[in-house]
Amino acid sequence: MPPAESPELDWEARSAAVVVPPARPRKLAKVPFVELAEGRLQGVVSSGSDIDRVYVSQFTAGDHTLSCSTNNNRPCGGLYGDYTCKHLDLLIDEAAVQFGAARVARYLRIEAEGTILHGTDLVRMTTWRVERSSAAGVFARFLRHLSYLELPGTAEPLPELHWFPATQLPSAKAVS
Repeated sequence: MPPAESPELDWEARSAAVVVPPARPRKLAKVPFVELAEGRLQGVVSSGSDIDRVYVSQFTAGDHTLSCSTNNNRPCGGLYGDYTCKHLDLLIDEAAVQFGAARVARYLRIEAEGTILHGTDLVRMTTWRVERSSAAGVFARFLRHLSYLELPGTAEPLPELHWFPATQLPSAKAVS
């Protein structure tokens, strides 16, 4: 008979991961998608002037480059020189709400000292350089996440979502 697994290691055998709750609830109307992935803080930001337009904004860790363009790769008109556009500012502020400013600073490799009130404080703590990058991958992931909202509710497992984070796993006391 195989040895009993300890409750502490039980999570390793699951196909779901513990989700880190957001630092604070955030509004999804302006920044519906934000993620720390592929060495970047990246996301989708709604246009302030055209309801049918969205921007894909990105901050890259390490080399501290940034990019902002529409979902069809047209450059953002507000991004020039040493100034970030409003889409990048909204993205980093919402990332600070979602993940916490300290975590965003660590991920982007920004040496943050003192209290960080907003994500835009992180922008001023280092020198950024504009480098255009493709929006296609980020926008495709955003559309993929939207498609999950259209799935009918079910208690049955969905093979495509076997990796998708679940709610917090039961504590060791609840397992025994």
